Amino acid sequence: MKKYIVLISLLSAQLAFSQAPVAGKIKSNVEVMDVRSGKRQVILTAGYLLESPNWSRDGKYFIINSKGLLEKISLKGESLGVVDTEFANRCNNAHGISYDGKSIFFSYNDVRAGINDNSRIFKVPIEGGTPLLLTEKAPSFWHSVSRSGKNILYSAQRNGEWDIYKLPTAGGEEIRLTSTTGLDEGPEYAHDSKFIYFNSNRTGRMQLFRMKPDGTDQERLTDDEFDNWFAHPSPDGKWLVYMSYLEDQKGKHPLGKEVKLRLLNLKTKQVKDLTDTFVGGQGTLNVPCWSPDGKKIIFVTYKVE
Repeated sequence: MKKYIVLISLLSAQLAFSQAPVAGKIKSNVEVMDVRSGKRQVILTAGYLLESPNWSRDGKYFIINSKGLLEKISLKGESLGVVDTEFANRCNNAHGISYDGKSIFFSYNDVRAGINDNSRIFKVPIEGGTPLLLTEKAPSFWHSVSRSGKNILYSAQRNGEWDIYKLPTAGGEEIRLTSTTGLDEGPEYAHDSKFIYFNSNRTGRMQLFRMKPDGTDQERLTDDEFDNWFAHPSPDGKWLVYMSYLEDQKGKHPLGKEVKLRLLNLKTKQVKDLTDTFVGGQGTLNVPCWSPDGKKIIFVTYKVE
């Protein structure tokens, strides 16, 4: 395996509402899993923090957050170079690719904004270039783009409340989709854009929900003893893969905790474990993670020394 090459940014990729960085040295394992067989393969190991990998639309490479930069890696874990995002060298782990494969959406801790909690959302060509600012307000964390490419979904704090918002990619005013007290997070369109999946602690423990694209008909999908985060629908619309904390994290999703990946059948509502318990959390499964053919997922496990 070739040496994984990264440039060092000035800040770690921590979300505004996450816990302080984990004490100790972090080892990251980027893993690919065949969902049907459960077979796992570690494609990349690094002695530093890697976060939030997602698959390219052609299935030929991954994009991952490494020390505030977006780097392309091959299916074998080899570096394919850093995506040129010019001034944006403090990207956090909220990023993804448009359905046409031409653009990357990402959130950047924009110190130029001159405000606290300054994550804002940008768009850049897949080959790199000058980022285009989409959200003036902060903090805003990207999570999904519609199949048409006309709208993005993101979580944002406005007036002290964390809710889910939609914004036209062509420009315009943001549209608030949730307004329930508590943290609403991790919104993601179904691949046909007919539903939005998200997680919320409005009922106590963090659980999974879905709603229509206009925010109506909000429906709870899980009700168990876990903290359930980041629901990612499969391309065929039959499954959700998500991450569960074993312990109540009080509305946060810190790194260095016991978690496992689970699979929800959207027809039967039955849930099964995809993995045993491992050390993970922030950075494990934040962004769209399915392969284009819907057969595999990519995620990160950690070891803290």
